[in-house]
Amino acid sequence: MLHIVHHPDYVAPRPANGSFVFDKYRLVMEAIRNHAPLHQAHQPVLMERKWIEAVHDPDYVEQVLSATVPREIERRIGFPVSAEIASRVQYTSGGTWLAARLALQHGYAANSAGGSHHALADTGAGYCVFNDLAIAANRLLAEGDARRILIVDLDVHQGDGTAVLLAGREDVFTLSIHNERNFPTRKARSSRDIALPDAVEDEAYLAILDGALDDILGCFNPDMLLYQAGVDPHADDRLGRLALTDSGLEQRDRMVIRKARDRGIAVASALGGGYGHDHHAVALRHARSMMTMADEAARRATIR
Repeated sequence: MLHIVHHPDYVAPRPANGSFVFDKYRLVMEAIRNHAPLHQAHQPVLMERKWIEAVHDPDYVEQVLSATVPREIERRIGFPVSAEIASRVQYTSGGTWLAARLALQHGYAANSAGGSHHALADTGAGYCVFNDLAIAANRLLAEGDARRILIVDLDVHQGDGTAVLLAGREDVFTLSIHNERNFPTRKARSSRDIALPDAVEDEAYLAILDGALDDILGCFNPDMLLYQAGVDPHADDRLGRLALTDSGLEQRDRMVIRKARDRGIAVASALGGGYGHDHHAVALRHARSMMTMADEAARRATIR
């Protein structure tokens, strides 16, 4: 059973200015309905403002929620922040948190959006407004739902905002495996960064991930894993520079779930990046990623 968090407001109207297309989130759920008969959809509520402000600067939060974000910040984000966008980013933050709570019950759960890993304390960037990963991690720890959280970011872009917002915490470990020449130009410092050259293929990528996960899981000993499951390392991605195949992405996702669930660690995934001119193909890639992880989680439960 795939437990997936979704809200109709994840699909915001396309802004008049900006290149980001929100229909991917509708297409992802269509693909789930068509290809994953064993799924249960859960609807999030708006993330409370106090939890957003625990991570983001209150002045910036006010700008977003009142749809008065300065033009220079909107340019960094990549689109204007309307009232609909303000509502959306509260729901996607609530969605990642709800996926984590569901993962504690079921072993694995997914948010059908989220993964806004470029958002910083006082600004958004790279199509990201609020950092749902950092917000969810902070709330889970503050409310006692987790003791130590590992954030595994396998988007092709470095999780710079997540790294900065959670830097210095002993109860959070951030791992980012990304393309060294991709956005952002100025990288942050995660707990561990692995920067890859262009055109890395399946075998080399999986060997690097295998070693990193074994090392970190053994040393850090988390009880929750938040997974930025971007599909933009795929060879056909418009903004990626790596060369993973469909099989490589599947093996990657199975590896994350297998290593976590064999240690009894709950896993919640956020959608992350995936870009292409064929929006249906990208949406199906995301849907297959979540279905793969749900399948692997079920396999591990049977073995255990």
